[in-house]
Amino acid sequence: MRTHAAAAPGSAQPSDMSRRTSRPRTAVPPGACDCHVHVFQPERFSYAPDRTYTPGAAPVEGLDVVRKSLGISRVVLVQPSVYGTDNRCLLSALATLGPDVARGVAVIDPETVSDVTLHELYKAGVRGVRVNLESKGERNSGLALSAISATSERVAPFGLAVQVYADLRLIADIADDIAQLRAPLILDHFGGAKAALGVEQYGFRALTELLRDNAVWVKLSGVYRASQDKPTFSDMRPIAEALIEANSERLVWASDWPHTGGLAERAARQPTDIEPFQQVDDAHVLDLLGEWVGDPARRDRILVDNAAELFDFA
Repeated sequence: MRTHAAAAPGSAQPSDMSRRTSRPRTAVPPGACDCHVHVFQPERFSYAPDRTYTPGAAPVEGLDVVRKSLGISRVVLVQPSVYGTDNRCLLSALATLGPDVARGVAVIDPETVSDVTLHELYKAGVRGVRVNLESKGERNSGLALSAISATSERVAPFGLAVQVYADLRLIADIADDIAQLRAPLILDHFGGAKAALGVEQYGFRALTELLRDNAVWVKLSGVYRASQDKPTFSDMRPIAEALIEANSERLVWASDWPHTGGLAERAARQPTDIEPFQQVDDAHVLDLLGEWVGDPARRDRILVDNAAELFDFA
């Protein structure tokens, strides 16, 4: 039976999700990392006017409650699209959590960002920059490749990776090109694969080939985005196992807390309407990793060693 962690005393109104966080059945090792989480603090850091959705608050205090309940030692904070290239919220959270706990993935404009800014981001704990193509529904492979390539060329000299959120079909169409990028490439959310389409879906073979060639890293993250079998996510097993078989040393795990919605959920609301977070049992998702992998040592490598290598944890 899962137990539920109470909110930390004095925390700044952590989100409802943090108050209901359960604990995993199997403990995770020291150094385990949740490689994809977001922080939203609109009362301190305003959202971009041209955002496509408006999430509620999910402060760093709420994240810390969830992190500790799961037994996670480290997190990677990812700049959400609602903040655009204004990374102040991300940098504030990195400073609060400290370098032993947190790394960051920022968002930049490769045409205007200065060398000084890139140096400052790295010094603050940022180890990657994100190219978010999916939140705006990008399906043009030429535009996608241009955005990814320009970002890679700009940040590679500064020791930063490029993290891409895109549809799997888009990734497949530019697979040969992105395999040649200068900067390390990270693909969000199972590389954009969808459980309902199975391992024979268009682009999945290209994804596994990229993994086998050590050309990309893939986040086993955002399982609720890829699955149609909620809340168990049992339909994700074939996808996950195929990625693990392809190259488990290029995989990292992540919860995608606090679980924002997607394009389908946003179709019926205005961008300024407050979007409710999805209800996801992160402890169950963490336990799923052990079931998919089977071998505890391999699970621990995904949680600890792979994440430490990719995001430069000591």
